[in-house]
Amino acid sequence: MNKILLVARREFLSRVQKKTFLLTTILLPLLIFVFYALIIYFSVKTGDNLHIAVADEANILEGRIHSKEYMNFELVKNQTPESLEVALQQKKYDGYVYIPATYSLMSKDSLQLKSNKAIGIMTREKIQKSFNDILEEKRLLSLHISKAQLDSIQNNTNRIKFATVNGKTDDDNKAGISYAVGYISGFLIYIILFIYGSMVMRGVMEEKVSRIAEVIISSVKPFQLMMGKITGIGAVGLVQFIIWIVLVFGLQLLLPLIFPDLLQQMHGQPVQPAGVQAAQAIHDSGGMNEFMKSFSQINFTLIIGCFIFYFLGGYLLYSSLFAAVGSAVNEDPQDAQSLMLPITMPIIFAIVIMTKAVNEPNSSLAVFGSLFPLTSPIVMMARIAHGIPDGVSLWELLLSMALLIIGFIGTTWIAAKIYRTGILMYGKKITWKEMWKWAVRKS
Repeated sequence: MNKILLVARREFLSRVQKKTFLLTTILLPLLIFVFYALIIYFSVKTGDNLHIAVADEANILEGRIHSKEYMNFELVKNQTPESLEVALQQKKYDGYVYIPATYSLMSKDSLQLKSNKAIGIMTREKIQKSFNDILEEKRLLSLHISKAQLDSIQNNTNRIKFATVNGKTDDDNKAGISYAVGYISGFLIYIILFIYGSMVMRGVMEEKVSRIAEVIISSVKPFQLMMGKITGIGAVGLVQFIIWIVLVFGLQLLLPLIFPDLLQQMHGQPVQPAGVQAAQAIHDSGGMNEFMKSFSQINFTLIIGCFIFYFLGGYLLYSSLFAAVGSAVNEDPQDAQSLMLPITMPIIFAIVIMTKAVNEPNSSLAVFGSLFPLTSPIVMMARIAHGIPDGVSLWELLLSMALLIIGFIGTTWIAAKIYRTGILMYGKKITWKEMWKWAVRKS
């Protein structure tokens, strides 16, 4: 055990003390923060800023169309399509809408906006909404239906409410939060398995190619060397991941301080970041209290605990397999790519199952994916976000953890036998068939 810790300490310090580690650990959250801040800035400061002339010869609008921050409607009188065309060519306006005197509210003919440049899809929707809101109200009034009556009918529409047998409400907000948390958690583990598993493989390959492994093996058993590398690199990944989380969420809190005015202006913008749009939608619907109530129903203590367990379990399981591949590869990197395919396929298969599990956590495919050790680190996070027993039963969670531990022990035992032979094997192109012979061969 002391030798494993010594190797782990060497692997940890040799990577943490590098300038590349500090740069990637600090710069990546900063880049994410800068990109997000730029999205907010440009979504507010940039826009079409259209100047649109509206010739309402039928007096349908009655001067009630209002300008927006990103577009200016100007009602013009005594204009013809020809005169508006000339004004458009002279760039007095960016576009115009001509409503002829013969236009009827009940007419199926659509109004037309002519412009001298392309208009973005989001801005088109805003323009259409500006006209449709007025025209809809006019049509209702012509049918002797007031806007208040229509709003009352729409607000009184009955909706189905969902609840579980234990009396807990299962509203749309809770389902949406569970979906987002499960998807993000599963996707993070998916990324971690690839990044740090490949890091273990490259570390083993570098030592083998440089013949350093031959010197180390003289003092340390192959199994101790492999476990030391896995433990050390895993500790690097855990520390780096914690720093990323702290920095990313900490920097997000600085946005209101950096952009105190811009965030307020974004409520009227046609394009907003997804997080701002979601928050604005909740605020506009008056459902902030309901949202916070649903948010409090998510068991984040359970989710964080399971995330750490499945992060470590999945990493240890796959990193042992990546280490086995690294020990069998010689100087040609293409050999590593061909040998990695059987390892990466279960990870890809797990992310496919996860996309179904976040929507249907109790489906047979989701249950299988959360129990099978090669896919459970990713799939179980999608199910556990829905809670116990709604998303996953307690016995399924415990069985999944037990199978993952057994899977890690099994893959480590197989990988150690492959590693012991492969780390000192040179000059021969290795296949999975050959590696399997090393694994089943008696000591």
